[in-house]
Amino acid sequence: MNKIEDSEKKIKKKKLSPFQIIIFGFAGVLITGAILLMMPISSKNGAFTPFNEALFTSTSAVCVTGLVIHDTAAYWSAFGQAVILVLIQTGGLGVITVAASLALVSGRRISLLQRSIMQEAISASKIGGIVKLTLFILKATLIFEIGGALTMMPVFCVKYGPKGIWMSFFHSISAFCNAGFDIMGEESGQFTSFSSFSSQPLINIVVISLIIIGGIGFLTWEDLVTNRFHVKRYRMQTKIILSFSAILIIIPFVFFFFVDFNGLPLGKRILVSLFQAVTPRTAGFNTENIAAMSGGSKGMIVFLMLTGGAPGSTAGGMKTTTMAVLLLNAIAVIRRKDDSEAFGRRIDISVTRNATALLLMYVFLFGASAIVISTLEGIPVATCLFETASAIGTVGLTLGITPELGVISQVILMLLMFFGRVGGLTLIYAAISQPGNKKKSKLPLERITIG
Repeated sequence: MNKIEDSEKKIKKKKLSPFQIIIFGFAGVLITGAILLMMPISSKNGAFTPFNEALFTSTSAVCVTGLVIHDTAAYWSAFGQAVILVLIQTGGLGVITVAASLALVSGRRISLLQRSIMQEAISASKIGGIVKLTLFILKATLIFEIGGALTMMPVFCVKYGPKGIWMSFFHSISAFCNAGFDIMGEESGQFTSFSSFSSQPLINIVVISLIIIGGIGFLTWEDLVTNRFHVKRYRMQTKIILSFSAILIIIPFVFFFFVDFNGLPLGKRILVSLFQAVTPRTAGFNTENIAAMSGGSKGMIVFLMLTGGAPGSTAGGMKTTTMAVLLLNAIAVIRRKDDSEAFGRRIDISVTRNATALLLMYVFLFGASAIVISTLEGIPVATCLFETASAIGTVGLTLGITPELGVISQVILMLLMFFGRVGGLTLIYAAISQPGNKKKSKLPLERITIG
């Protein structure tokens, strides 16, 4: 009896790890969203939406992706659109961050375990000051989203009347959260995104700004606000994120400007090229037909989609820091240095190992999934690669095949979206919540030849 009682006590004492709580939190929200979207009140025709279609839409919203089976404006009612917007906001900030924010607003105390979960959710380096940082994130989010909506409102209200108020807030939140959902379908045609505003400077600039601000990460905001113009005081991570993000905007902009959109007037050509350079990481809006772009441009977009935004941001993908660390490691190898370096600092070897593991996971999953979908649907694998990169990068750009995919292919895309938003390492750490004791002894060393 004593042994049985001891076993029961151990089971009761066993707690979920922070990584498992993050996983279950996201899963719980997207299932709840799917149930709400199934209801007749959520669709414009008043009919029940099949579970797989509601679940796909909910997953895409919570994972801030933007891939859709139905045009958001044409299919979903005002209630359905509101549900989608709440899911986008929750997924963009992170389920744990939203839950913690609600607890803080209601005056509840945050336990040490909850602080630990919050730290993992926003990729903070330390647990100290995590509550203050969460409040900062909440305030900054409200400022940027409301500011974006108010800035776009005159344009939308002039064109669409009172409906422009709802459109302003919906697109401001969707852009800031890098979600890619739009409600332009009834106005400019289904699945057209911002194509009717491709030459409108204000809308382009506001949406681009919101995407960039949301994609550079909460910790970057905090560093910028704390140190302002004292660049030397910035953390190395902030410097890497800002510099690498700038490179990933400038190079694609120049590429798109000279390779595509040759027939457009100069002003519109600049706006379109800049918009398409920013949106693949990882917003998913578009102002021109992606399918009509050149093969080289589509390849560039796939690379940008896989890269994604910064850690601890509203964006998904492998993250800019991952790609930067891999690039810096390659430079260190070429220069025959033992360690990767950046801005007068050395990068720990464990970070490089994690970056390499993430790259392999993303490349394998996006490639293998594309092959499976191509086999199931009879679609060229290159087209499927674009779609799987968009899903795992939580982007939402598409060549138009998502609405036509079968249930199995939809499930594959849903899994990729979930993986891309939650993060590969989070999923692994959730599965292996209790790592084994580290051995002090090491196996014999033997070198192998590579390259």
